[in-house]
Amino acid sequence: MAENPQPARYRPRTDILALGDPFFDPVEAAAFPDATLRYRNDRAAAQIGITPSRHPGPVPGSTGPRTMASEIEAAPSAEPWTAEQVRGDDGVLALTDAEWITHFARFAALPGSLPQPLALRYHGHQFQHYNPDIGDGRGFLFAQLEDGAGRLMDLGTKGSGQTPYSRFGDGRLTLKGGVREILATEMLEALSVTTSRTLSLIDTHEQLVRGDEPSPTRSAVMVRLNHSHVRIGTFQRLAYERDGEAMARLVDYVLSRLYHRTPGAEPAVELFDEAVGRIATLAAQFMAAGFVHGVLNTDNINLTGESFDYGPWRFAPSWDTGFTAAYFDHQGLYAYGRQGDAMHWNAMQLAVALRTIVPAEPLIAILETFPARFARAAADALLWRLGVSPRGEAEDGALHDAVVRALAASRMPLDRFYHEAFGGWLPEGDDWAAFEEVRALLSDYRPRKDRSHPYWSDAAPCSMLIDEVEAIWAAIAERDDWGPLDAKVAAIRRMGDALR
Repeated sequence: MAENPQPARYRPRTDILALGDPFFDPVEAAAFPDATLRYRNDRAAAQIGITPSRHPGPVPGSTGPRTMASEIEAAPSAEPWTAEQVRGDDGVLALTDAEWITHFARFAALPGSLPQPLALRYHGHQFQHYNPDIGDGRGFLFAQLEDGAGRLMDLGTKGSGQTPYSRFGDGRLTLKGGVREILATEMLEALSVTTSRTLSLIDTHEQLVRGDEPSPTRSAVMVRLNHSHVRIGTFQRLAYERDGEAMARLVDYVLSRLYHRTPGAEPAVELFDEAVGRIATLAAQFMAAGFVHGVLNTDNINLTGESFDYGPWRFAPSWDTGFTAAYFDHQGLYAYGRQGDAMHWNAMQLAVALRTIVPAEPLIAILETFPARFARAAADALLWRLGVSPRGEAEDGALHDAVVRALAASRMPLDRFYHEAFGGWLPEGDDWAAFEEVRALLSDYRPRKDRSHPYWSDAAPCSMLIDEVEAIWAAIAERDDWGPLDAKVAAIRRMGDALR
């Protein structure tokens, strides 16, 4: 399940620089004409030692039009700060909203971290077609910090301007895309899916033209918080270029700095074993959450097993294996029920890339464990969502399969099922006739948490279906009303509190 690191002291890192030039290109951020802070995730920021400033200034909140453009000119530069001044008595980096804009829209370097943004190099299979002409085209790695659990964390951007890999793109992000990413990451975090967090969204007041939505549309720049941005596609690029030396360095980086493991006799095999488990677990978490990522290309699959980069995502209304999120996924390659297969295929591409430095046999043996790992993780994720404790592999697998059969047969809304069945109790009534086998199996399970939280008394569950997403965006687009987004984030976090 997703981790919840504790609040941290500010500890800047620059680990990515150890990989060297073949992995990135220094770039400059776009010079945006204006900037208004719309979303500042202080809960996530606290986990990397960044807090709202206690000095006089705008009162921080969670979302909404918080910082006006007139404040930007008064925002101080980070350059004069010393390490002692940054950390202060409580060891945190305290930022006013204006200072936040300086760092997360103007991209002044965070003290002690990367001196310049880095566009990361990678290749990838896009809908299973190999593309060597990609990389960070509208984003970059801005900074690295350490969280309260001692993990290396990346601050990556989206919509921060053109890079050498932009091709014909403008390097920008629509404001709607940023709002959708907030909603996706908040919901997935609450549902205990291993995900990036949206740290910041800033309205940049440019007018963008897009072919797949009403244009011109508003623009934004976003910052996400990830454990890493090392992708399967990062390994694929090195295999494509037959750079075994760089591949070995990357393996060591992932093992030692991301997995916190001392490389042994076969580091590439150790890495692959860990990665396969994480990738299988993420696919299983998607299923329990009812989530469809939409674009499970190898350049979107992180070695740390975190879901990130949310484009045409959706939550499935019911257990419909053919439900798709992307209008351009004509063959349903990344449909709801095919996400496990897609992730298995992606793991195979990592094995192919690692063949540059290791024999095939141990990689094949590990790859063959993917279905069993996925099945175990799927049962675990389902039990967590149901609020009951595991009993054993056979029993848990049987319960998982019974739930899936009942959900598919009944077409009951997924959110309703999980809301009413939490704690292992099923209501009576005709709507639940398909769940008799589930009821019998659940009778042997013990709740991991009771239903005392007020959320469980709500008449309806907290959901995130496409109509509500569009309604939240319409309030912003038509009236500049950020209230519905504020309210939804609060509701999602309340649900997360009830589930954890």
